[in-house]
Amino acid sequence: MISVYGSSGRLAASLIFTFVSVFVLCEYVIYYPVILRCSWPHIETVNSHLPLRALFLSDTHLLGAIKGHWLDKLRREWQMERAFQTSLWLLNPEIVFILGDVFDEGKWSSSQDWEDDVRRFKRIFRHPSDTELVVLIGNHDIGFHNEMTKQKLERFEKVFNVTSARILTIKGVNFLLVNSVALHGDHCPICQRVEKELHKLSHALNCSIQSEQHYDQCKNTESFASTAPVLLQHYPLYRVSDAMCTGIDAAPLDERYQLFQERYDVISKNASKKLLWWFKPRLILSGHTHHGCEVLHENLYPEISIPSFSWRNRNNPSFILSRRTLTYCYTILEKQVKTSFMVRVRFDHFISYLEWIN
Repeated sequence: MISVYGSSGRLAASLIFTFVSVFVLCEYVIYYPVILRCSWPHIETVNSHLPLRALFLSDTHLLGAIKGHWLDKLRREWQMERAFQTSLWLLNPEIVFILGDVFDEGKWSSSQDWEDDVRRFKRIFRHPSDTELVVLIGNHDIGFHNEMTKQKLERFEKVFNVTSARILTIKGVNFLLVNSVALHGDHCPICQRVEKELHKLSHALNCSIQSEQHYDQCKNTESFASTAPVLLQHYPLYRVSDAMCTGIDAAPLDERYQLFQERYDVISKNASKKLLWWFKPRLILSGHTHHGCEVLHENLYPEISIPSFSWRNRNNPSFILSRRTLTYCYTILEKQVKTSFMVRVRFDHFISYLEWIN
């Protein structure tokens, strides 16, 4: 009888050890070999000056108090935290950009809920002091255009130290950061202010690039690096649909041919033309659709839509690494974690059972 109890105890201990070890493997360790497959683009350095290492992701959609179930929150936030922290540790970017929709319920969250969401964001996306984090505004952060208010915009700007239109220059690269929710073109007070600031930035940037040709027109303007900017915003520029998009992170076939709605899925034709005309960006990076896509506007201006970084929105979240050129980094597949967990548990359970009967 004692022998049976002893065997049962050993089996129970073995099962507990199996569960804990599998949990640690599938929820912690597994992120390292997956992220290790990613690397910065290889380039030839000039005069030992290394180009900027930038990481871009989008649409984290941290769940809120109204629609977010606690278990779903726990699971998705843990996944994003582990993927992000592992990426920081292994890849060591100099700057990280999140292209909007940081929160899922920022558009209607109360002050207390907002503070809780911000606290969780700062924990998940904590970063060392030598890595800069830049967050852009998305429609879920302050609401769609008809939901956007001065109060919601200001609380986001205060927390993340951002404005609706500015140029950030790092290592000679101009990043144009735009609040695309305010590009509605209906002359709302916020929209007018943003468009006025964009026009001012366009003039200053063009003066920096062509200062010798237009000296008289460029007196007392802000100076930037004399290169075309990288345009960063939440909404994509206008396109009819995702029909031209391909690749493993493209929209599913049943969604790919659905027509986009201007000012809801993408910014308007007119707003897109203005941005391209004013800034002539070398590259546009956007989010919002939760799917990946590469588009060439006017046969000159490439745009990449970055998929959602949340496993709640995708089975295969990814992000982009930039060091003069771009490369994609794909994180762990949700189904891989579940399959690995079940296979390992059943295998170890079988081994433990064999040991018990012997």
